[in-house]
Amino acid sequence: ATYRALPTVPGGRWTATADVRRLLGAGGGPATRAAARLDLYEHGMTFAVGRRIHVIRFDTTVVRRRKVLSARGITRALVLVDVDGERVVLRCGDFGRWQEWWPAIRRAVVAAQTPRALAALHQGARLAFGPLWLTADEVGCGTTVLGWSRVRRIDVLNGFVAVRADGRRQVWATAASGIPNLCVFQALAEHLVRAARDGD
Repeated sequence: ATYRALPTVPGGRWTATADVRRLLGAGGGPATRAAARLDLYEHGMTFAVGRRIHVIRFDTTVVRRRKVLSARGITRALVLVDVDGERVVLRCGDFGRWQEWWPAIRRAVVAAQTPRALAALHQGARLAFGPLWLTADEVGCGTTVLGWSRVRRIDVLNGFVAVRADGRRQVWATAASGIPNLCVFQALAEHLVRAARDGD
């Protein structure tokens, strides 16, 4: 699937963050901006702007959710890491049909990374997602540790990670925007919660 850059806001700036200005490069004019495009494939994606093409693999990238400044005001963005280790910022207002590409990228990253993560957990690994961590038996953040049999659901509530356990909701002091691959963490948590429930 291909998604092209949206027209600029009259009098506004197409890029409002240092990361995107760096990706565009000095002297990127209207023709450069209009040519920006996002292409999604089975195993990865490309982000082309100016003469640069950033290649992102779904099985190795790190994705974060952010709120960033744009010409249209504060908007949501996905920040990914390409194969060269550079950050790529994709804002909702940068490309058309963001309701399609935003969830499509998250689903693709989950599909590519979750099986390998589950295999590691079954071998006894402890996986860290920023301040959050999980094993096949427990999930934790800071000094808080919960067995999966006590967890009912893990959500994002008002920008923070919230865990429903033992009939009540605990809001962990962890901003969702700072968690790498939160979508993978949530997929693993859902699987482990179901597994613990089925084992009861």
